[in-house]
Amino acid sequence: MSEKTGRMRDGMKKGIYVLPNLFTTASMLCGFYSVVVSTHGHFETAAWAIMAALVLDGLDGRIARMTNTTSKFGAEYDSLADLVAFGVAPSILAYTWSLSAFGKWGWLAAFLFVTCGALRLARFNIQIGIIESKVFNGLPIPGAASVIATGVLLYHYMGFQGMYPNTGVLVGVICLSLFMVSSIKYYSFKDLNFFARKPFISFVLMVLILVIVVAEPQIMVFTFFTGYSLSGPAWLVYKLIRRAIYGAEGKNPAGHADTHPMTKK
Repeated sequence: MSEKTGRMRDGMKKGIYVLPNLFTTASMLCGFYSVVVSTHGHFETAAWAIMAALVLDGLDGRIARMTNTTSKFGAEYDSLADLVAFGVAPSILAYTWSLSAFGKWGWLAAFLFVTCGALRLARFNIQIGIIESKVFNGLPIPGAASVIATGVLLYHYMGFQGMYPNTGVLVGVICLSLFMVSSIKYYSFKDLNFFARKPFISFVLMVLILVIVVAEPQIMVFTFFTGYSLSGPAWLVYKLIRRAIYGAEGKNPAGHADTHPMTKK
């Protein structure tokens, strides 16, 4: 037996950390429940289940770091749970809610979403420590799933019921799929520090945003996630236009190098 194999077996004998993996399991449970209720036509409930999975997925990693219980097993398990909660669940929701009306093209678009989500997760796992932490390489799979889920929530909030066989949903699912496997950079928000001192006006703006979100949650969360999914392509187009105008040096009209985190490779 090699030394590496022996260490792996010793690690399995010691067991796994329970608390963070319970949150991961709960996230996957929400994703599976979303699939179940989607097949029964309860689209709004399915969308809320995906949003609950998003919250739980955000907690498991933070709890693992706070309690010093991070592990290789937890990271791999989290990726598998994400594929269920943010790959399979939203694709089934999109298919039963809208894409089934398009026949073969509908289920192929749903399958494309799952496949691109799996590829996005696999690429993310091998690029940890390689890609700058301030940006994501491609649209994160929870963000893509949230666009679909919040779209369904907005649809019901506006008073509509049942299926929504619209070509825009088909195009949107395909675009989200391609965004996930693209090399477009998305801001990761990992450099935000809410514990540091901020200007007073920053706190006022945060309170104002919170009030708006609480007043119209379906509209605001859909606007946020859709805006985030489009922010990467929009910033890429902006960089290409600016480069065509000011040359390939990447300098602004004042002659200073651009320091925006999204411009860093």
